[in-house]
Formats: sequence, C-alpha cells, structure tokens
Amino acid sequence: MSQYDVIIIGAGPGGYVSAIRCAQLGLKTAIVEGRETLGGTCLNVGCIPSKALLHATHMLHEAEHNFANMGLKGKTQSVDWTQMKSYKDEVVGQNTSGVEFLMKKNKIDWIKGYGSIPATGKVTVGDTTYETKNIVIASGSVPSSLPGVEIDEKVVVTSTGALELGKVPKKMVVIGAGVIGLELGSVYQRLGSEVTVVEYMDAVCPGMDKDVQRTFKRILEKQGLKFIMGAAVSGVEATKTKAKVKYALKKSPDAEEVLDADVVLVATGRKPYSEGLGLDALGIKMTERGQIAVDNHWATNVPGIYAIGDVIEGPMLAHKAEDEGMAVAEVLAGKHGHVNYGVIPGVVYTTPEVATVGQTEDALKAEGRKIKVGKFSFMGNARAKAIGQADGFVKLIADAETDRVLGAAIIGPAAGDMIHEICVAMEFGASAQDVALTCHAHPTYSEAMREAALACGDGSIHA
Repeated sequence: MSQYDVIIIGAGPGGYVSAIRCAQLGLKTAIVEGRETLGGTCLNVGCIPSKALLHATHMLHEAEHNFANMGLKGKTQSVDWTQMKSYKDEVVGQNTSGVEFLMKKNKIDWIKGYGSIPATGKVTVGDTTYETKNIVIASGSVPSSLPGVEIDEKVVVTSTGALELGKVPKKMVVIGAGVIGLELGSVYQRLGSEVTVVEYMDAVCPGMDKDVQRTFKRILEKQGLKFIMGAAVSGVEATKTKAKVKYALKKSPDAEEVLDADVVLVATGRKPYSEGLGLDALGIKMTERGQIAVDNHWATNVPGIYAIGDVIEGPMLAHKAEDEGMAVAEVLAGKHGHVNYGVIPGVVYTTPEVATVGQTEDALKAEGRKIKVGKFSFMGNARAKAIGQADGFVKLIADAETDRVLGAAIIGPAAGDMIHEICVAMEFGASAQDVALTCHAHPTYSEAMREAALACGDGSIHA
C-alpha cells in the first residue's frame, strides 16, 4: 500500500496546480483523475476549447466585416466546421499533454480512475486503497439545469455538448445570459446561427457593473444576438432534430411563449460535484448550497481532509481554484497560505472582452462608502480606434477620502489582460493617483486605464 503526504482528488486547474506546489514544497504527492487526460473541465471541455472557438470565429468575423475596410480583399472565407473542431481539439491536446508533462517533471503520481474516501487518510481508486497523511478534494463542478429541461447533449446541450455539435445550427436558443451563454452564443452567431438568449434577470451577466451590463448588451445586439430578458423558462420539448423552448415573461407569467430551435444551450450555471467521494459517511459538513464547508485554511471538519475550487464557496473560476490550490499546499507544508478573495478578476472572452475586479459602484454605494469614479471611453484611445474596437470604456473606482483603488470594470479590447494592472494596484494598496502617475506606453489599450485614473482626479487628457 502506497504512502503519500498528500493525495489530491481531481486534476483540474485547482488540483493539478496544488499538486505541483505540494511537490515543489517537498511533499510526496499523487493526483487522482478519471478522465483520459488531465486538466479537468477547464482544459478539456471548458475554458480552453471555448477560447479556441472564440478566437477562430473572431477571425471569421474580421474577415467578413472588417478586412475589406483595411484593404484586405479577396475570396470570401467559408467555414469548415469539422476542421475548426479539429483545431479546437489540437489546442486542447497541447494543453492537457503539457499538464501531464508537468506531473512527470515534478514526480507526481497520476492514479488513474475515480476516487473515494473510505476513511481519513485513505483514498480508494478501483480495487486499490492508498494511504496518505492529507487529502485535498478538488473535484470541481458540473453544469446545472432547470426543472422541465432534459439534457441529451445533441439537441438540448450544456457547454460540453455545444463544443461538439455535428453541424452549425440555423437557430440556437441560449438559456442564461451569463459568461458561458454569451461566449458560446457569440461563437455560433459568428458562424451564422440565429441566436436568441433567454434570461430570467433583467440584465446580462447578473451582478456585474450596471454600466457594463447596458453597454455589453447593446454591443452584442449590434453584432446580431437577440435577447429576451425577464423571462422564466418552464420547459423544453425536444425531438431528435428540433426543440421548442417554453417561457413566460415575469411581467405576464400566465402568457406562455414558445421559441423554435435546432439546438438549445442550457447555460444556467454550474453546481459543485462531489458524488461518489463518500462525504456523507465521513460526516463532512456541507453548506446549504451543496458545497463542502471549509475554514480559513481550506480544512473540512474532518481532520486531514481539505477542499478547494468549485466544490467550496466562492466564484467558480479556474484562477480562484489555482490560488486556493497553491495556498492549501503551503498550509500542508507548514507555511502560511493566503488567498485575497477581494482581488479575483472575472473575464468574459467575447469581442469586446469584459473584465472586472473588486466591488461594483452600486455595491459600494449600498454600503454607504464614499467613492469617486473615473471613466474613460475607448473612443479616446488611438490603439482601440486603429483596430475598430472603440466601443466600450474603462471605469475605475477609488475611495473618495484615501484615493485607494477599490475596483475596476472594463469593456473593450484586451480587457482580460488590462485588468491585472488594477489587481496589482489593489494588492499593493495603490491609489488612483499612483496609476495616473505611472507612465504607460503609447499607443496601447492600457492608456485608457491611466486616463480613467486621471479622471478620478483633475480629469483625463484625451476626453
């Protein structure tokens, strides 16, 4: 029977990053994963394949709508959907094989199969039980659905099935206007599908900055997406090739409406996945929402068992799981692990991108916090205008008395990369003036961030 310092269950971003950090800190480490490839949902059927399709279809959009204006003329592009999926699969393969290489490099044992925990200090995979001093549960999450909606991954699909459709549908209905729904909806709209997004709330990306929500929806509508807001889906009737989505507007709940679709994408969020681990028998405490309850050191109520990532409270983001994975490794090695949950960015990888960090303007005002807001439009940014992406803005929020940066929201080109300037600023307790006085290269998108910081003071230059 093998003896380990730590066994990690789940090889997604949280699990494999935690395994690497544990190994770096001198712990004998094994990772349990039942998929044929490492990387979890993110690398296999989530973040990475969807970004490959977003990139490919953005190139298609540029060719169809912007190339001629730039003097790039020639034969109209056509879509080879099979080849595009092969490109996506190749990207996935490069990333998952890279993680496998890192496991070997760091001398981490990959125990292939699905694990359970029969007792503290023991992990069973198949017919073999392994002994370990500590166990880290990083089993991730799975797509959630709605009552009356049965998933078949052919006509009624989750994000997983949406990556493998046999053909591009003529009509797609997306249930849910969150990150996943808008990203994949954008992919298929660019490929020629008529995409209608049905959302229960009155704004896209619930919880996001209201200015961003309004601008984001307007831009996506301009691109061709259709929205039905404030609508409750009551069910989906599907045949082998078609579906009907039944819904009613909240303002007239008795008036049922029907949408016809070739494919229905259910993008109503995700739920923690811990089935088969044996948590009930162990007496591990759970939250009301089905998450594993942990303390400030990611420890459960059962000694020697920890949990990180989507299976515990907090935003279901790969980078949040990675941070927790590194932090729990530090704890297991006798060091101090820390995650600053107030500085976790969120990104939507559409075009334009949307990125946020910290608290929203409305949330801060609701707390009674005195703030100042600096806002700068990309219409004043030379680089954004040069690539035809001048829609959008940067919004920076600072404390009115101390000038300390409290958050930011960006909708525009490279927003997902730009946001980290503010993440670093917040980590170091920087002021808006610190950002404003920092020299930014010209011409870059990031100049818009400096302008927003200037707007928190005497005013931006190019507005």
